[in-house]
Amino acid sequence: MITVFTPIYNRANIIGDLFKSLKRQSNKDFEWLIIDDGSTDNIKQVVENFQSQNESFEIHFISKPNGGKHTCINMGTELAKGEMFFIVDSDDYITDDAIDKIYKMRDDIDQNGGGVPYCGVAGLRIKKDGALMGSTFKDKTYVDATSLERAKFNINGDKAEVFFTDILRKYKFPTFDGENFVTENVVWLQMARDGYKIRWYNEPIYVCEYLEGGLTDLNKKNLLKNFYGDIYTNNLYIKLYGYPLLMRIRIYGCAYEKYKIDKDFKKLKYILDTFGIKKPTLRTSYAIYIIYKKFKNILRRSK
Repeated sequence: MITVFTPIYNRANIIGDLFKSLKRQSNKDFEWLIIDDGSTDNIKQVVENFQSQNESFEIHFISKPNGGKHTCINMGTELAKGEMFFIVDSDDYITDDAIDKIYKMRDDIDQNGGGVPYCGVAGLRIKKDGALMGSTFKDKTYVDATSLERAKFNINGDKAEVFFTDILRKYKFPTFDGENFVTENVVWLQMARDGYKIRWYNEPIYVCEYLEGGLTDLNKKNLLKNFYGDIYTNNLYIKLYGYPLLMRIRIYGCAYEKYKIDKDFKKLKYILDTFGIKKPTLRTSYAIYIIYKKFKNILRRSK
């Protein structure tokens, strides 16, 4: 079985398209697990209406206090009955043959895996007009690569990953008191660090449009509001991508600038401990970062 997983927060008015696409699936061997992240709209009534209209697949609905999408995924992997875990956001939907394609992708791994450790498979995301999200490789049916190797194969932009539930269950998202955002990439990259590959296919299975006010639209604002999650993520990127010195200086300087907003010394200590640097290094990085920002603004105005 496949678990189609949908975290939701105040999106009761648009989740209908996803429900319709699930009803249209050529293969009904899946469950739909919805976790409400503290919504204040009528999502419970909307889902109850879906349940009354549907007998083809199970719909499970769980409510929890608001904590962010990543906390919903942590909970969802524990509750999922499916062998595979397919995250589909409430404002998106899937192609009519998506479930069937995922099973075929999984079966292809079983037959041709060759002992390679896989954490899942992935298809393409497309826009409602059929345009491809991001870019992909050419002249191949699939490519085996970790999430850290995506650029090497031109697998850029958002894709539709479907993970083996038992593997994803082992990789929990970090949580920080008072914060509600950590990018999903932190878990995908940790699986890549441990050698897990994904079989990436040139098959569209996911249809999306990034709506105003959605997580993608709010990503930069979320990073500003979620200080600890941002530092944690940047430290992971430094380690796994091997950022050069100038990139690290910019990250350190930006972190210090965020600390200076409220001068919370717990935040300062977290910066130093997480990055493994000393105060002089941090302050020097900040000075260089400020010069860089001023120079960048001068260049921008001169154009």
